[in-house]
Amino acid sequence: MKPKLRQDRIVDILRQRERISVEALADLLSASRETIRRDLNDLADRGEVRKFHGGAMLPEPAGEGDFSSRLSEAPAEKRAIARAAAALFGPGESLLVDAGTTTLAFAEELARRSGLTVVTNCLRIAQVVGQGPGSNRVFVIGGEYRPDVGETVGALATAQIAGFNATHAVLTIGGLVAAGAYDFQIEEAGIARAMVAQAQHVTVIADGSKFNRRALFQVCRLEQIDRIVVDRPPDQALADALTDASVEVVVALPAAAPPSRDPTS
Repeated sequence: MKPKLRQDRIVDILRQRERISVEALADLLSASRETIRRDLNDLADRGEVRKFHGGAMLPEPAGEGDFSSRLSEAPAEKRAIARAAAALFGPGESLLVDAGTTTLAFAEELARRSGLTVVTNCLRIAQVVGQGPGSNRVFVIGGEYRPDVGETVGALATAQIAGFNATHAVLTIGGLVAAGAYDFQIEEAGIARAMVAQAQHVTVIADGSKFNRRALFQVCRLEQIDRIVVDRPPDQALADALTDASVEVVVALPAAAPPSRDPTS
């Protein structure tokens, strides 16, 4: 196997396992330990892995980047997720929706529907839903304003969220692992936790880049999530954890095709 192909395979394995030993990689790839060590050195120099004594792991993510740059990331996947997620809600239901690029796409799809009540801490989402062709009611949470995202955060925001009793919370996340959903920003994680506490059901919408991605602040445990809407199935380990936690997995299909539900969830 050529070095480039073998190194790509190492990164793929780490995305599934998060960390692995040199010996295990050597066995999986039918290569010598010396060859694997050279590969890990090359990958570490490029910042693709983080070495530790006897093995390697994926590097800790620095964060998600600014909101405007994230808007251009995986647009087709986010649109498919948004379309599939919006189809899951109907007239008479109330939704707590947090700020994020995927929930903004979700709001654009939701704006075409009618009879919903949307409560959000994101002014962009409020404007999209409120000015859409559908007949929906919108409540905006107040608090400290962050102009880069167009969201409100802080103690005032979480206190206002506590005044609602919603049917659903629809959340974006920074990462999803077997321990639960996480975010990179402490204030945004606080908003999401407050929404989880005030909702009867929790739906997480996220593209596959969030799978097995670690962030610092926990939003909720897997057991607190009712369903996730994603663009592709998670790997087997995470899928097993979701099944054990009774989380429904809805995989969004491209174009106008309907979503498919994971029969094992």
